[in-house]
Amino acid sequence: MANASHTRGDIASHPDVSEMQARYARMLGGRDVALVDGPVFLLGLYCAASPWILHYTTSQPALVPHNLIVGIAIGLLALGFTRAPERMYGLSWAMSALGVWMIVSPWIVGTNPDKGVILNNVIIGGLAVLLGLVCAGTAAKSTPKP
Repeated sequence: MANASHTRGDIASHPDVSEMQARYARMLGGRDVALVDGPVFLLGLYCAASPWILHYTTSQPALVPHNLIVGIAIGLLALGFTRAPERMYGLSWAMSALGVWMIVSPWIVGTNPDKGVILNNVIIGGLAVLLGLVCAGTAAKSTPKP
């Protein structure tokens, strides 16, 4: 019977090795923002849980699913930044947009928000804008020039 198993060879003989090495170096060049991935995920987690942490589920029922959904979206962006950084850092601006939305959402989604709800969403939104801009700046810096 013939041996059908594939043996692995050295990649050094691959015709595209230099291109693959350059692409890998570009991808790792954008990883100076790796320290931002964790805080972005934690921010999304806190945003999703904040209605229960701050106990405004009864006073602002419309903001409960809103913060949950936006928090999950921020968390998914963070996971994407970690999992596929070369493709996902272009979406850093989306995180900044979510941050701006979080800042204005207590007045648009909520009804007569109190100071604690406003402060919570403004802080979450401000951090999301800041972290999104850091990710976007790092992505722009590490993008190869033509």
